[in-house]
Formats: sequence, C-alpha cells, structure tokens
Amino acid sequence: MSKKIGLLLLLVILISCAKEKPNLTAEISQNWKFKNTRDTLWLPANVPGTVHTDLLKNKKIEEPFIGNNEEKLQWISDEDWEYTTIFQLNEEQLKRKYHQLHFKGLDTYATVFLNDSLLINTDNAFRTWDIDVSNRVRKENTLRIIFKHTDTIEKQKMSKLAYELPVSGRVFTRKPQFHYGWDWGPTFITSGVWRPIILESWDDVFLNDLYLKQQSLTDQKASLQAKLDLTITSEIELTCKVYVNDSVVLQKEIASVPGNHLYDLDFEILKPKRWWTHNLGEPYLYDIKLQIIKGSKEIVSKSVKKGLRTIELIQDQDSVGNTFYFKLNDVPVFMKGANYIPQHIFQPEVRTEDYQQIFTDAMAANMNMLRVWGGGIYEEDIFYDLADKNGILVWQDFMFACAMYPGDDEFLENVKQEAVDNIKRLRNHSSIAVWCGNNENNEAWHNWGWQIDRSEEEKEEIWNNYQKLFNGILPEAVASLTDNSYWESSPKYGRADKRFKLEGSAHDWGVWHDALPFERFEEEIPRFMSEYGFQSFPSYEAIRYFTQLDSININHSSFQTHQKHNRGFSLIREYMERDFPVPSDPEDYVYVSQLLQAYGITKGIHAHRRAMPYNMGSLYWQFNDCWPVVSWSGIDGLGNWKALHYKAKRSFENLILSSQVKNDSLYLHVVNDHLHAKEGALKITFMDFEGNVLWKNKVNIKAKANASTKVLEQKIPNEIVDAQSVVITTEFEGKKANFYLVRPKDLRLPDHKVQLEMTKVSDGYEITVSSSSLQKDVFLYADKKGHFEDNFFDVLPGETKKLLFQTKGDIKLEDIKVKTLNSVMETTSV
Repeated sequence: MSKKIGLLLLLVILISCAKEKPNLTAEISQNWKFKNTRDTLWLPANVPGTVHTDLLKNKKIEEPFIGNNEEKLQWISDEDWEYTTIFQLNEEQLKRKYHQLHFKGLDTYATVFLNDSLLINTDNAFRTWDIDVSNRVRKENTLRIIFKHTDTIEKQKMSKLAYELPVSGRVFTRKPQFHYGWDWGPTFITSGVWRPIILESWDDVFLNDLYLKQQSLTDQKASLQAKLDLTITSEIELTCKVYVNDSVVLQKEIASVPGNHLYDLDFEILKPKRWWTHNLGEPYLYDIKLQIIKGSKEIVSKSVKKGLRTIELIQDQDSVGNTFYFKLNDVPVFMKGANYIPQHIFQPEVRTEDYQQIFTDAMAANMNMLRVWGGGIYEEDIFYDLADKNGILVWQDFMFACAMYPGDDEFLENVKQEAVDNIKRLRNHSSIAVWCGNNENNEAWHNWGWQIDRSEEEKEEIWNNYQKLFNGILPEAVASLTDNSYWESSPKYGRADKRFKLEGSAHDWGVWHDALPFERFEEEIPRFMSEYGFQSFPSYEAIRYFTQLDSININHSSFQTHQKHNRGFSLIREYMERDFPVPSDPEDYVYVSQLLQAYGITKGIHAHRRAMPYNMGSLYWQFNDCWPVVSWSGIDGLGNWKALHYKAKRSFENLILSSQVKNDSLYLHVVNDHLHAKEGALKITFMDFEGNVLWKNKVNIKAKANASTKVLEQKIPNEIVDAQSVVITTEFEGKKANFYLVRPKDLRLPDHKVQLEMTKVSDGYEITVSSSSLQKDVFLYADKKGHFEDNFFDVLPGETKKLLFQTKGDIKLEDIKVKTLNSVMETTSV
C-alpha cells in the first residue's frame, strides 16, 4: 500500500510540474523565397538578408563590389520586392495560450501579412516591431512581407513641405543613411528582413524588459536594482530570484492580477570588482541572472553580463572654455580610438567572427574607445557584448548624419520610439559611455551654406525642428531610460568657429578638405577630437579584387566607383608632394599613400596626447570600411591593416615618447596613461643612418601618472650638421621611439639593404628582419593570405627585429616581399 501511495504522490508532483511550462522561442529563418513584385518566379532567399545579396546568391546579378558594377545595379532600388515563407508550430508551441512575433529589423517600408491577414505596415528599419498573433497563428502559417522601394514614398513626403530640406530624400526614411552613398561608400538602397524574426509562445508571464540599474558604487558595496517589465495574464503567485555569479542574492515572492506590471528588485554586491577599459585594468563582468518561477519550475529567465563602473562626461568651465573628457571610476581617461562604420554595406553578411576580429584589431591597436557613427546602424548586440568583454568604451551616435530632418508629429513620434527601442536594448551594456544626437548636423546648418536663399520663416522652422529632436526628444529619452550622458551633436562648433578649440567635441577637416598641412594638427588642438582623417589606397589584395587584375593599376576604370571623393586622388598627390617622394611605380604609389596617411594621422595623435589634460580624446576617421575602396580607413574592406593601423598601435600605447622640434630645440614628452608614475633613465641618441653615434645623453626623469610630462628641452647639438641624415632615438621604461628632423622626402636614406630569415612556428612563421643601415618604414607583404603582427616599422643600423606572420599552409622565404622608403627613393626623383 505504501508503494502505491508513493507512486500516486510522485504522479501528482509530475502532473503539477508538467503544468508549469517554460516560454518557447523560435526563429523564423527557414524556407524563405522572394521575387520582384512584378514577376512570377520565386527564388530562394536568406533571412536575415537583403534583396541585393539574395539576387547575388541566385546569380541574378554580378558581384556588386567588382569593377563598376555598383552603377549597373541601381535598378534594384527602384523595384518592390516580396518575401514569403511557410512555418509550422510544433505541439509544444500550439499548447501555449499566447504568441507574439518580434520583427527585429525590417528595411524599411514593409507590409506584413500572416495567413493573408494584414499584421502591420512598418516605416523604420531601426525599430523592433512586436505583434500579438495569438488569435492568428495555427499549425501551418504563411508569412508574407512586401517591401516598397523608398523613392516614391520619399517624394510623397517631400511634396508635403513648402521647401527642400538639405540632403533631401534620405532624411524622410529611417534606415541606414549610408545606403544612399557617402564619400567612402557605395550607393545600395537595399531592402529586406535584415534582422531576425522571432516567435515567442507563452502562457502566464512574459518578460518585456529587464534593466539592471546601478544605484550606487563604492569600494565596499554596489547597490543595484533589477527593474522588471512583466506582462501577466492570470492571477498568479511568482517567485523571482536574482543570481550573481551563480549565487542567489535575492528571492522575492510576488502576486499579481492580469496586466502589465513593473517591479523593482533591490540587491547588493559586496566588495565589488570594477569594470575598466582594457588598458587600465580588468573589464570585469558579473554574471547576473533573473529567474521567474511558478510553482517549482522556471518559466522565464534572462542573463546579463554586467560591469560595475561609473562613467561621466565632464564639461566644467575653466580659464579658456569648457573641459570635455570622460571620467571612468572617478579617473579622467584619455580616449584613444577611431570612428567605426558598419562592416558591410549589406549588414546581414557580417559574421560573428567579423565582430570578434574588429575587437581583436582595436585592442591590438591599444584603442579604448570606438565611436559608432550616426550614418550607419545601431549595432548588433554582439558588438556591445564584445565591447563589454574586451574593455572598450563606445561613443554611441543616434542614427542621424549630415542633414536636416523633418519635424512633423508622425516623424518625431517614429524617432521617439526608435530611441526607446534602442536605448532599452543597449542600456545594460557597461561599454556605452555617451549617447550623441547626430553627426555634423549642427555644424552643417551653420557653416555649410544650407541657410542661403531661405526665408527667415523657413530657417526658423527647420532649426526649431532640429531643436525638438536633438534637444528635446532624444535627451529626454536618454535621461528617462538610462544613466548615460547625452551630447547634442558632434562636433559642437565647426572649424571655422574659433570656439572649436575651446569647448566640446571637434571635427577638424582643415587637413584634407581645406588642404591645410599636417602641422595644423599640432597648432589647432581642441578639447576632444572626435573626427579627423586622411585617405589612402587600400591593400594590394583589395585593389586586385575590385579591378580583377593580377597587377596593380591605379588608373583602372574601376576607380570611377572605388574613389568616392571628387578631389580624393588630387589631394593625396598634393600632400604626397609636400612630404614624401612621389613614385611613378603604382605599387610604390599605393605604399607611399599609406605611409602618408599614417604620417599625418599619427602626427595628430601625438599632438593630442602631448596636450593632455587640455585635450582628452583622439578618435580618427575611420577605423574600417564597408567594402574595398580608397578611403580614410586604417583597416580596408577585406580586413587588411594599412600602415595607419600599425602606426596607430604604437601611437596609442599607454606609454609613448613623443618628440617635437621648435626653434632649433628638441622637446620630448612622455605620455603616461598608466595610473601610476614611471621613473627611470631616459636615453637620447643622435645617430646617422649608418649607425655612427653623433651625440647622446642619459637623464633620470619622472613621468607623472595619467599625464603628459615634458621631460626634456634640448638644443639641437652642434655636432648635428646634416639634419637629413640623422635619426633621434629615445628610450625609457623599455619603450623606444625614433624621430627625424626633416620631412620624409628630404631624408638621405641609404640603399635598400634588408635581410630576412624565416622559421616555421605553430601558427605561422617567425620572421627576422635586419640591416646594416637604417631602413625606413619596412613593409612586408605576401600573396599568401595572412597577417603580419607588425609592419611599416624602422630598422636601425645593426638592429634585429623579430615578428610573427600568422598564416595557414606553407610558404617559402622568397614568398615574403619587402618594400621600404629607401627602395622607393632609389627609383624616385624627389
């Protein structure tokens, strides 16, 4: 009898537990097909994906990045496209009472049908569209989406205004603005399901949102609050548990009636570890999990990796203007990095490993901040996950760039919801340092001639609409939903305004657009440089790819579409003539263009870092490319490091030796980002290019913590009679730096004499580089795909340098090719 009672009790328990079922999530990504709405032929499609990539995978178009194919494919954007799939609900899903479809990204004007019933019309690629389909789904379902091309709708919206907005057209459509073309990107106004479609099925409880709000943080205690947004469909008793690193820190019983409910769960972490940027400490992340239990079974849970830190944008008045710097954990931190754009013009083509490589490359270059530029996208979750994990701060723009936007109620409400969606999605990320309203809109309105020939009423309306959006809706959303700072526009003042040096963030395009010399970076230093740049050619591999030639031809017709700046080539040559030899050989020309870019931008980096704490940030334009092209990037569209990325890596190290010559004197600064001072011997050597020491000295110095310290002011010694044949080497705390007294084109470099040795190692080859005389800007390259851990470096007379070439497969020593500025000068008349 007791055995029967035991079995009966076990059965009761099992039946009771069976009633409590976890919520189910499924991605609708299979069996998609698409067609032009004017056609009858359906073709297989990828979701997530885009029309352009689906056409390419079906071999209906040529590769968009090759030759001038971009021009041939503009017809795609003038068509309407239809996508459809049939998806099944399994037995477990059908048992659930409620079902919700989440459209994570529809680009852009989409009409969605489920089982021939209209679900929604969408008009914003940046929003998530959540739709209750509980009464519409069945075992077999047909989902159909029609994408209307943007041009017709934009013209309709334009016609409602009595005037034309600057950069009219794209401003009416909430989709990635760079799809419409930029001076580094192609014009592909694509459409499609660019982010996943998710079906969630559930019974009693649905978690709409979880925000882990940091209330306070000290060395003794972190006070946090888990803010829950729950939809509950029945009278219910729930248990909420909060875990920190797998230990329960809070358990709370809640009882609710049907409806939408907000709950605040307070908990603490004692002796918390702080999150730091990777160059200052450990970016420690706590594993925090919310678990919602009904009866004895989990029905909903969500895990968040949370870093505990304080981050503030400090703008205090001082003797010359206003500061502009970020304080992390009460420490002013100099921001070193670049402006990041989407990695591909067709976003769904970006893979997990591509994101991982971005952060590998950023960390390798000693960057601690990336700016997500406002003409692209609010990035994928993985981008911010990796920023958190790797200790890199994010300057996050809202997606508005280089234009003035409409101000009607419908547009503003759409943007408000866009802001809410994305702030809520991203606000648990410790890496986000600031939200910025737009890229260059303020400067453009005041300095780009956009007010010419407009009536006062018209100008007032456009500017008032700007204020509503960027000084109303967006900062209010940031303030109400997160603890991050908000910055209206980058830059605050254009370079024509003298205040651009005195306060706010600055974009300085005096170099490049105004053709001013690189020395401007040393003379016009702002409080925080959030954008500046210079173009160069991409790698040999990228050029061969889009020209489809085995050799390098920089006059090939494909550059008609792969150089987007109308003065790009002429400006590269103008600057090259100033500072470098101008080679006639196309391979040499590409190489020198990269040296030129790196020379100018690192001059800016050093000037900014020497000026700390007046200047507290140097973010150059731009980190990466969205296709292979001549551009401002440090990493080209195929992922190859240019000279800029290699030299930025050295210029962004935590400890650098930075020299200047003014009035026949050498000024040496030690810039020390470490949070402790450095003391020791500083060695300075003046050497000719054959290794003869002309003058040397050693002094004991102290480099202050988190500061730039001028440690030496030295008159150029009388022994130095030939400035064109001298290198100044400095060494401190194991760091070395070379400095030259004249421009690269004026150096009297010795013959090209580089010796290489190579040894096979586990992940590639170790290469040893040496020379009996100075070799300037040694560039190693190979046809074999791989990555040189260092490149574009100087080899001093008698010096030996070892580096790794990471590659798969076997190569021979003769496969490694070498180019130096010495070799270029041998064949070039300066």
